[in-house]
Amino acid sequence: MRLATLRTPDGTIAVRIDDDTATEIPGVADVGALLALADWRRVAETADGGTRPVADIAPADWAPVVPAPSKIVCVGLNYRNHILEMGRELPEFPTLFAKYPEALIGAHDEIVLPEYASHAVDWECELAVVIGRTARRLGEDEAADAIAGYSVLNDVTMRDFQYRTPEWFQGKTFESSTPFGPVLVTADEYAVDTEIRTEVDGEVMQKSNTSDLVFDPAALVSYISQIVTLNPGDVIASGTPGGVGHARKPARYLGDGATLTTTVEGIGTLSNPVRVEA
Repeated sequence: MRLATLRTPDGTIAVRIDDDTATEIPGVADVGALLALADWRRVAETADGGTRPVADIAPADWAPVVPAPSKIVCVGLNYRNHILEMGRELPEFPTLFAKYPEALIGAHDEIVLPEYASHAVDWECELAVVIGRTARRLGEDEAADAIAGYSVLNDVTMRDFQYRTPEWFQGKTFESSTPFGPVLVTADEYAVDTEIRTEVDGEVMQKSNTSDLVFDPAALVSYISQIVTLNPGDVIASGTPGGVGHARKPARYLGDGATLTTTVEGIGTLSNPVRVEA
């Protein structure tokens, strides 16, 4: 099953995507609100609200698939090829940092960069793991059952701010910088073994497979749930593969007018123009 959150003149609404048709889920404002329901799967599967062709949905109508998760937990250094390109050893434990919901934008929204933070802006395509039920101190088998599904996210990063201190947070959560969507594919319909790719103005910058993760989604949910309770709709950004701009010689970054395209096969594609604010 594929789920999305669409913007309408009356606010957002959760929809189920069936082939070429989007069906509204009446009374449910977004996918996060849907996942908060104990019987969310039944509600989504039986929804019979208004329909529209997916082809008629304007790019601007795709909201972040979960617009306001209570937590966005990000994982650094979790693809073997990226760890090696950064000159580091494989980690014993996941490297974690946080991002705030204000950073999230839709699948085709502008990535808006303030001029003072536009000089070393990098791309990081990621498989997003979305939680479907409360997860607290779970083993990996239980953790797998707590995953509602998967989406696509790009952890756009201001490298100069990131490396001002040993803590990465300040370079990772600029507002309106993190595209997320376009859909959530439920866990029963996505196998973590597909191509993940970033393109900048049509040039491939990152290309890997989600199976290259050091810590897979169940391991991440289990580990994070030992630290904090994960709620329905919470998001784990599972890490990025090799090919980031900062590791290139010479380094390459996103500039005003660029188009950032992020794809996870089997889920979907984000396509976001970059705009630098004066």
